[in-house]
Amino acid sequence: MSVLYLLITPPPVMEGTDAVYQEVHALRREFQGEVLSLSPFKKPGSRFPRQLYGLHNIRQIKNKESHHEITHVYSPVLHFFPFLYLLRNPIVFTVAAGLHRSKRPAHLSQLSAIHRIVVSNERDAAILREWGLSNYSVIPPGIDTSQFNTNTLELDRDLTLLMGSAPWAPRQFDLKGIDVLLEATARLPYLKLILLWRGMLFRELSERVERHDLGDRIEIVNHKVKANDYLKRAHASILLAKQCDIAKSFPHSLIESLVADKPVLVSEQIPMADYVRKQNCGVVVEDVSVASVTTAIEILKSRYPEFARNTTQIGPDAFSISGLLENHRNLYGM
Repeated sequence: MSVLYLLITPPPVMEGTDAVYQEVHALRREFQGEVLSLSPFKKPGSRFPRQLYGLHNIRQIKNKESHHEITHVYSPVLHFFPFLYLLRNPIVFTVAAGLHRSKRPAHLSQLSAIHRIVVSNERDAAILREWGLSNYSVIPPGIDTSQFNTNTLELDRDLTLLMGSAPWAPRQFDLKGIDVLLEATARLPYLKLILLWRGMLFRELSERVERHDLGDRIEIVNHKVKANDYLKRAHASILLAKQCDIAKSFPHSLIESLVADKPVLVSEQIPMADYVRKQNCGVVVEDVSVASVTTAIEILKSRYPEFARNTTQIGPDAFSISGLLENHRNLYGM
């Protein structure tokens, strides 16, 4: 079995820091595939018409397709790209981010012709059913859990949160709730932040931190690191989003936190919120506002032993890479 992986997004500025690329490279190692980005730009966030993705380099795509048996497309959103008409191999289409019920795709008939649409959770699967699509599979997320170990951090006066999902465009300071999180931090004197950045918008972040006078309570890490080293120093992880399509439906930074036995705070917009609520392993933030984020952090602090205890009961096998690989092996065998 050989798979051609086509990604709508460009590679990250810092290699190895993008969750989608991490997943694809794990699949590639298992199934002897090849990876190609369809973005004509080197940096994410650059504007380019969806309809043109893949058409500007269709000859390259078709040439590579001829050496593989399956074409697997990874896209943040569910959209039928016209270049797919020109491909011959069976197409698997993974929707990396969450689906929005009100954003029904315009060309459902074309999407129903795709061999298999992959989502990671039941919330998105239910939306596909509402849209009349049945050609989907639910494949839960998986990561290499071997690089993470548990480290209990007692909660005293201070609470340290880790955020490992940096923006790739200026407008995402708002959409990913970073401005709100900084404001909440300014209001909560016991709160400290560790922000894992990825080589973009560092100056913009530094200016915001300076504006709030938070330099002594915020650590910005703007180089490639081992997330496990920083999870050891954090009590929990946080990821906010005003829209479900700007973050992975199960963000790797939050999965890593749970594997390391650290609770999470996650926006209701992100499908992983359903899992967090069911497992009671953190707090779901109802909306991205200073009031809601502040309240969620206060709940986390007051009930931290409970959330931490529930997190330790999840175990690394819940998100093992072996499960992800086995599910794709079955999928590719269709």
